[in-house]
Amino acid sequence: MQPQVYTQTRAVDRSESAKVLRNTYALLAMTVLFSAFTAGIAMATGMGRGMGLICSIAAIALVWFVLPRTANSAAGVGVVFAFTGLLGASIGPLLNHYLGMASGGQVVMQALGTTALIFFALSAYVLTTRKDFSFMGGFLFVGLIAVLVCAIGMMIASFFGVYMPIAQVALSGVIALLFSGFILYDTSRIVHGGETNYLMATTSLYLNILNLFTSLLHIFGFASDD
Repeated sequence: MQPQVYTQTRAVDRSESAKVLRNTYALLAMTVLFSAFTAGIAMATGMGRGMGLICSIAAIALVWFVLPRTANSAAGVGVVFAFTGLLGASIGPLLNHYLGMASGGQVVMQALGTTALIFFALSAYVLTTRKDFSFMGGFLFVGLIAVLVCAIGMMIASFFGVYMPIAQVALSGVIALLFSGFILYDTSRIVHGGETNYLMATTSLYLNILNLFTSLLHIFGFASDD
């Protein structure tokens, strides 16, 4: 009797995780399209970097203070769209910067295509093998802290007129690897029932994709001598 109960429980768990996964990918697709739309508006209106920074801060405030309180309600869907829309708008100035260069269009398309390829490949790997990547959590968290410290250090250095382009590209490479790891980790959490809220899961995967894209944008931009 006990093995039968255990089998039924596992079947229910897998069914629930599959439902969360479907909802997550559906919402992720919609929010990516919505953020592309808001990025297009920001580009068309010539949004400056200062306003882009304000959008980023507003998005962070939403995901830290509002989403946790609304993640289990219909209002949470609106918060996720607002969050991704603001972040989409925030990268408008960055996209305009690269598109204004000689090979800017090629750089943006390379970054976009590579981001999509990495995301789908890593997601497919987790979904087909069903490997548990929860062991990466501590390592990824430490890596994220280290990246933030380095980024702040470079910002302070640039404030005093010290620019380190090679170091910035190297940091972008580390960020790309780090958020590739987060894609494995977050997808694995959904598959194995570690994340049961599809709004929170969508937010995590969206951030992974966005950070991967911007880091690749810097790398390809540097490689093209722009």
